[in-house]
Amino acid sequence: MVAPLARPYAWTVDGRQTIEPREVVIEKIVRETADAVTLVFRGGGAPPFYRAGQFLTIDPRQFPQLEGMLRYFEGTKGRREPPRAYSMSSAPHEARLAVTVKVEPFDPGRAPFPPILSPLLVHGLFPGQRLEVVGFTGPYTLPDDVESRTDHVVHVCAGSGIVPNFSILKDALHRGLNLRHTLLYGNKTYDDIIFRAELERLERAHPGRLRVIHSLSREDRAERHGPAYRQGRIGRHLLEAVLEDRRRALVFACGPGITPYERRAARAKGLEPAPRFLETVLGHLQELKVEKNRIHNESYG
Repeated sequence: MVAPLARPYAWTVDGRQTIEPREVVIEKIVRETADAVTLVFRGGGAPPFYRAGQFLTIDPRQFPQLEGMLRYFEGTKGRREPPRAYSMSSAPHEARLAVTVKVEPFDPGRAPFPPILSPLLVHGLFPGQRLEVVGFTGPYTLPDDVESRTDHVVHVCAGSGIVPNFSILKDALHRGLNLRHTLLYGNKTYDDIIFRAELERLERAHPGRLRVIHSLSREDRAERHGPAYRQGRIGRHLLEAVLEDRRRALVFACGPGITPYERRAARAKGLEPAPRFLETVLGHLQELKVEKNRIHNESYG
């Protein structure tokens, strides 16, 4: 059962919302891949104000089916379990608020405990269910003066790292900003691609404004899916090919990064943790001499 809201949704003097809880109802659940869903919400009072690329949080304590696991985790860790953050996949102009969630795989080398909330959100909810969300915040957004800073935004994503970038793409294209977008999107297989059909539709609807390139690391013949598909991971060569204007382009990179647990474990051994997707991409961008102030990044653990 969802706890009732402590207070109504609040707004600041200039009409923008503060970070407040709101109760929403799941209107529908869209199965994106075998391990990812989009939760589409309705309700919650006044229409939300947020920026494309931001996130909301969901407190696992509101779900009674997690009570035993929460007690175990909190007793073992000696601290209260915090809310989890999920990026909005909806864009501000859309009628419904939506988040897209992918189950976090449990790898004992990267985290000491299995994920507690994402499996429930992906496999255990149903349309009509009520829950409380808290939003909205996060700096992973287009600058207000983006059109004066660049005419080319390069999105570099892997897995569920596509979620905030999908929101940013929809928002920028809807507003008709004088920008072209190149999306490099890495996944293991064709069936792992989140928003595949929606990305194809956006690309068709905005010729010359959006180019999508998929990089599949576990497909023997990725090109059989079409000219937009490449074999392997997103590497320096592909980044260099799309960053022909690297002194002017803005890069938005989002995907798996080194977890705090990995850093602590490596430090205890006197080692540096092995780079993951995000650190690898940032390293390539540094080699290509893309200035730090032209790179925005967000890590998914």
